[in-house]
Amino acid sequence: MTETAAGTAQLTNDLVLPYLNHAIRMYAEGYASRDDIDAAMRFGCGYPVGPLAAVEELGLEKVRDLLAAQYAVTGDELHKPAALLEQRVQEGATTLAAADGSETAAPQLRHDVRTVGVVGTGTMAAGIVEVFAKGGFDVVFVGRSQEKLDGVVAGITKSLDRAISKGKLTEEAKAEVLGRLTGATEREALAEVDLVVEAIAEDLAVKTQLFSDLDRICKQGAILATTTSSLPITTLAQTTSRPEWVIGMHFFNPAPVMKLVEVVTTASTSAEVDETTRALCSVLGKVAVSCGDRAGFIVNALLFPYLNDAVKALESGRADMATIDAAIKEDVKLPLGPFELLDVVGNDVSLAIQKELHAEFKHDGFAPAPLLEQVVAEGRLGRKTKRGFHDYS
Repeated sequence: MTETAAGTAQLTNDLVLPYLNHAIRMYAEGYASRDDIDAAMRFGCGYPVGPLAAVEELGLEKVRDLLAAQYAVTGDELHKPAALLEQRVQEGATTLAAADGSETAAPQLRHDVRTVGVVGTGTMAAGIVEVFAKGGFDVVFVGRSQEKLDGVVAGITKSLDRAISKGKLTEEAKAEVLGRLTGATEREALAEVDLVVEAIAEDLAVKTQLFSDLDRICKQGAILATTTSSLPITTLAQTTSRPEWVIGMHFFNPAPVMKLVEVVTTASTSAEVDETTRALCSVLGKVAVSCGDRAGFIVNALLFPYLNDAVKALESGRADMATIDAAIKEDVKLPLGPFELLDVVGNDVSLAIQKELHAEFKHDGFAPAPLLEQVVAEGRLGRKTKRGFHDYS
């Protein structure tokens, strides 16, 4: 191996190993199951293999030794081999643990769900409307103006027309989907829905006001779901008189394409609401993974520290962006390099999530990279502004 190749391999290890270590800790804590952690990263990020499976493919002892070497250099607790990893190596194991248990039964619909409400008219909201309508549900969607509502219908129509042009949908099926849509400018239109999913701005004050409204408007027995990616669902539940009916249903963008939904329960969410929500995901053709209510859930908690570490590697002068992006794609077979992905997500969104993770986990290693803060301060937010880490003008 040439000196350059060795340096690139070391860089890749230094970025990927903490991600694997964090996934092992997440599993050891019982935050999410082994299968759900791996499925979340495969279906949420398009990774070829989940982190726990990757550790076992590389070899537990090898991963432990590489992390120990990284920890010896950095002294960062995030690089110290997870206790479970050390334990399994000492036991001579080749897997992180035995299977999670006997095969669990498929989730069932414990509550009748026929009509779904969606609050919001942005890209995510429109995608969720389309997913439920295509899944056979009548959908009432609420926006601030008729123009916004018309935009949702126009976007869904365009999506359905694309499917027709590819031979994946018929004109009759298109008419059926559009016939299931009802737009409204007043939240009171949600009075009789069986499930409502909010997909409005990531602003806690705005969302809590909405949940208070939904509690007043929606019938008893309606499930109140949020697709928040970073805000505390428990806080939203506490604004209602029915916290047991509140749950997270975190779709990934674009919702009609992405298979993953993180189903997030609070301490108050009822088991039947949880099971019904997971069963609904199956009806929609989605992959549901279960986790508790804490910052980042599964995907963001594992993804963004890795992206943040890539920014730190750039600002330290270890390598340029092109080298880092190429190394990750070539060595780990990820679909996008970290800077390409940051620009797709939006650097402002990435910074906000990293701040949430830092506040939640209180690891110095999770502090946002100064360069990420600088890029956001300069308005270089990514593809949406034509400039981010890369230039798209």
